[in-house]
Amino acid sequence: MVSGSALSAAAKQAEQLRKDGNIYFKKDRFGAAIDAYTEAITLCPNVPVYWTNRALCHRRRNDWLKVEEDCRRAIQLDYSSVKAHYMLGLALLQKQKLDEGVKELQKALDLGRGANPKGYMVDEIWQELAKAKYMLWEHASSKRSWELQSLKEACEAALREKHFLDDSQPEGFLDEAGISHMKQLEVLRQVFRKAGEADIPGEFQVPDYLCCKITLDIFRDPVITPSGVTYERAVILDHLQKVGKFDPITREPLDQSQLVPNLAMKEAVQAYLDKHGWAYKLD
Repeated sequence: MVSGSALSAAAKQAEQLRKDGNIYFKKDRFGAAIDAYTEAITLCPNVPVYWTNRALCHRRRNDWLKVEEDCRRAIQLDYSSVKAHYMLGLALLQKQKLDEGVKELQKALDLGRGANPKGYMVDEIWQELAKAKYMLWEHASSKRSWELQSLKEACEAALREKHFLDDSQPEGFLDEAGISHMKQLEVLRQVFRKAGEADIPGEFQVPDYLCCKITLDIFRDPVITPSGVTYERAVILDHLQKVGKFDPITREPLDQSQLVPNLAMKEAVQAYLDKHGWAYKLD
């Protein structure tokens, strides 16, 4: 049985190895950093940060299989690890597992917002999540467009065949049948044009009410003030810290504690993005 003093000594040694690994990492010596973190893991395998630190080194080397392995182990040890879910999501995206990758990135974003809503990682995770969801939309949009085009062509062929059969009617009915045929074709095209509108970015712009009044970008994490104005959380927190404790629109006094998540707006934004996935694209 290992004594408490031996465990304490191992923990101290492992922590020093972590610090050494951090120094190597900052100097871009990823191989040396990996070795240091690996030794730390050998001494104390149940410390999740050692696994995520090593995963970050593997990420810098584009070794996504090892990133995935280390992140899965870190999540087993600490399910609330933002970095582990984030890097696991990135690794899954590299394997073209878009749905699984998006799920992990969304988990990382939710955890990150709870821990530090204005931290740099939250914005970084959102950007990666937005890119992944845009890719999902692109794939689904291409499939829908192909299916609609195929169905449209089949319907047009059926109408042409019907018109050809109608041509066998007495001569006096031909002009009337031709006009009817053209009208049916036009109606058909309008129906398919309408069906494909949601997948055409140029057909729409994100409504103003879904955008932050400061950034003019679509909301990610909206909060509402006592005066009823909705802002992007990170942006209004930055304003309160750097500019002053007042509402930038109404100029009324405002404190961070008065901000309330605007869940209705968040649901409206998500509903819009679900229908218009092109809006995930970042400029």
